[in-house]
Amino acid sequence: QVQLVESGGGLVQPGGSLRLSCAASGFLFSTHAMSWYRQAPGGERELVAAISSTGGSTKYADSVKGRFTISRDNAKNTVYLQMNSLKPDDTAVYYCYAARLLHPDYWGQGTQVTVSS
Repeated sequence: QVQLVESGGGLVQPGGSLRLSCAASGFLFSTHAMSWYRQAPGGERELVAAISSTGGSTKYADSVKGRFTISRDNAKNTVYLQMNSLKPDDTAVYYCYAARLLHPDYWGQGTQVTVSS
């Protein structure tokens, strides 16, 4: 069955870094655009970063531009989110999302990121 398994979350101090990973299985990963979303307590789920199926195109929320980098390894069926210069406002549950036009989309279960001193 389809699985998106996020890892790499945790507690980090402001200014620190984390690298999230999302391992995919059960579908043709290389044909899907991949994204990271996040949802803070009491907030709506918002797009953080997205990458095209080939990795040739990326986009970011304004709030994370210059600090976060999304990448993917189609040979490993994995998408990454490198997060640097983390701020308390980055505290949220981070979700991996896979999408392809005219196909079902998939969500991971989420990983908690907490930025606090």
